[in-house]
Amino acid sequence: MNMKRAFYIGRFQPFHLGHHSVITSIAEEVDELIIGIGSAQTSHEVNNPFTAGERVMMIRHALEDIDVHFYALPIDDTLQNPIWVSYVTSRTPPFDTVYTNNPLVIELFEETGVTVKQPPMYHRNEYSGTEIRRRMLEGEEWKHLVPDAVADVIEEINGVRRLRRVAGTD
Repeated sequence: MNMKRAFYIGRFQPFHLGHHSVITSIAEEVDELIIGIGSAQTSHEVNNPFTAGERVMMIRHALEDIDVHFYALPIDDTLQNPIWVSYVTSRTPPFDTVYTNNPLVIELFEETGVTVKQPPMYHRNEYSGTEIRRRMLEGEEWKHLVPDAVADVIEEINGVRRLRRVAGTD
């Protein structure tokens, strides 16, 4: 049997129901999924409030019920796009397909001959990290936009308070 292993990358700031939907659909096509946690080196910022380790926890707990083997691996940014694909592949198990809708990621992997598939976006206007962080900052409801397990992790780490403090609104 030939194992199908794919790569999916995001910042997951935070991991939300849109990500969950995309991963659920990818899981139907592959045997294993490598989830790259992008911008892993950044945290405690308005656009990147959560650490790589916290995002690993979010993903791990949110995907406990999913029927695919997966790895959630932090991937730091590089400032050199031409070497980014080799940088990623040196930090992950081998894979044959990349799932992404990011134009730069599509271009970089296609240039190296890797198959790229664009998964359908799931209610992108509602399920976006930017919108969820905005709601957190404004004191609006946000928990319905993330898996329950992710809301639990954010509460455990006082993530909303951290976001408000780094934004200077607390």
